[in-house]
Formats: sequence, C-alpha cells, structure tokens
Amino acid sequence: MSSNEQSQSGNQGETASTDAFEPLVLAFCCNWCSYAGADLAGISRLQYPTNLRIIRVMCSGMVHPNLVLDALTKGADGVLICGCHIGDCHYLQGNVTAEKRSSAIALMLQDFGIEEQRFRLEWVSASEGPRFAQVVTEFVEAVRKLGPSPYKPQAQASYV
Repeated sequence: MSSNEQSQSGNQGETASTDAFEPLVLAFCCNWCSYAGADLAGISRLQYPTNLRIIRVMCSGMVHPNLVLDALTKGADGVLICGCHIGDCHYLQGNVTAEKRSSAIALMLQDFGIEEQRFRLEWVSASEGPRFAQVVTEFVEAVRKLGPSPYKPQAQASYV
C-alpha cells in the first residue's frame, strides 16, 4: 500500500471514529411553554435529534445552576434550558431569574474548565414547535463539534 493510500485510509478511520460520537444533551423545559413546544414538535412530526433527554420543570427559573453543573460533570455533553419568552412567564419573573442565572452558570463553567458552548438558554413558546426542533438541532450539532464532555467517563465515550 502506498503512503498516499495509507494516509487516506487513516483519515477515513479518524472520520469514522469522530462521526461515531453522539452527544447526550439534557433539556430542562418549562412545563407551560417549552415542554408544550416540544410536544407540538412531536405531534407535528418534526425531525430533531434523538440525543435529547427532556426534563420537565414547572419553570425555567427553578433550574438551579448546580443542576446544570451536575449534569455536565456526570456525563451529559450539553445542557439546554428552555423557558417562556420574557414577559410571558406563568410565574411572572421565572424566566428573568433563569436569564440571570445563565450568566452565573457561564462563570461556573469557566471555573470547571467546561466550554460555555455546552450550555444554552432559549425561549420557546407552546406554539413554536418548529423553533424547538431548530434550537435542539443546532445545539446538538454544536455539542457534537465540541466532542465528548471532559468529565464524561472514558467507558461512556463512544468514540474511544
């Protein structure tokens, strides 16, 4: 086999192993808006990655920063918080609280050596099923490009 063929086959092997990585993404979805938006996406048969695990919470403002850090340090590759649009919160200021906490989460991620791109906060209403599918698709793709979480146990990393 020529050196050119070896380098081509080596590149194919690298691509195959990188492509094999599928991230695990947790989404904390507000019961009133985002969870209903996810439901609408499903009812409408919109396609989005199956890497998502949805956790329904009553309000995005109830998601404590420690929950995000726990998820990212215990095997999740990305965390998405979805809530009501500003001004539409059923608990009046819950989404404002979530927005304030997101900046604290970004600082904590830096302290833990975790890329900020592994966390995202989005507003998705109950009528925005297509938007929910788009947000999830974009986020999963972004996390896929980052690779496995640095805290993911090696036994769980699918590319190894």
